[in-house]
Amino acid sequence: MASVACRDDMHNQPKYKPLRASDFFGDRRSARPAIEDTVARGYLRIDEARYTGKVAGTDVDYFPWKMTKDDMVLGEYRFNIYCSPCHSRLGDGNGLIVQRGYRHAASYHTAKLIAAPAGHFFDVITNGYGAMPSYASRIPVDDRWRIIAYIRALQLSQAAKVDDVPADIRQKLESEGPTAEVRVDQDSTARFAASPPESVVQSPGHPAIPMPYSGVIPPSYRSQAPKSEIASARPAKLQGVKQ
Repeated sequence: MASVACRDDMHNQPKYKPLRASDFFGDRRSARPAIEDTVARGYLRIDEARYTGKVAGTDVDYFPWKMTKDDMVLGEYRFNIYCSPCHSRLGDGNGLIVQRGYRHAASYHTAKLIAAPAGHFFDVITNGYGAMPSYASRIPVDDRWRIIAYIRALQLSQAAKVDDVPADIRQKLESEGPTAEVRVDQDSTARFAASPPESVVQSPGHPAIPMPYSGVIPPSYRSQAPKSEIASARPAKLQGVKQ
């Protein structure tokens, strides 16, 4: 004689699935509407400029906080991951994806984008533009501003003149030519003498121009990024791979 038994355990739970009807409430909806003026934890957006790049529907032309060197380095790190494949690391719109047949991306060095307010770039990153999709799900709000600050640095770098280079560095460039290697460290005089764009100057504090990217990921980001993402972001030589 054999017996068969079934166990439901937690397979059939006393719960409502999304959009399932309910006889308990008068409107027969099991999902209840949020109470008026309720804000989910982590979704308070009282700073309109910071979270939309606009104030009263107009693009802002400043940054919502004072950019630091760490912000710029993280902005470059994010830019190289999400923007450079199409816009290239110079920001000229000729990235590797474009070289393989994708629609030509915008160059940040056109008169139109040099004059564009910071809020314009924030809106494009958030909502997309033309063939460019939205990156809102990939890039956190504050990192979008850091990317924009780095874009401003790129614009300045491509428009800089020889006279903007400090005298000691200029002498090295003139003697060794365009292949001269110039190391920029914290105490070096090799800092841009040119004024940053107005949109940076008029922000609560313009960012320091970053040193050439070394592949070192900012400590503030290490705790957030998955280990696989950190490893893939480092240059091959830093991963022990022979060049």
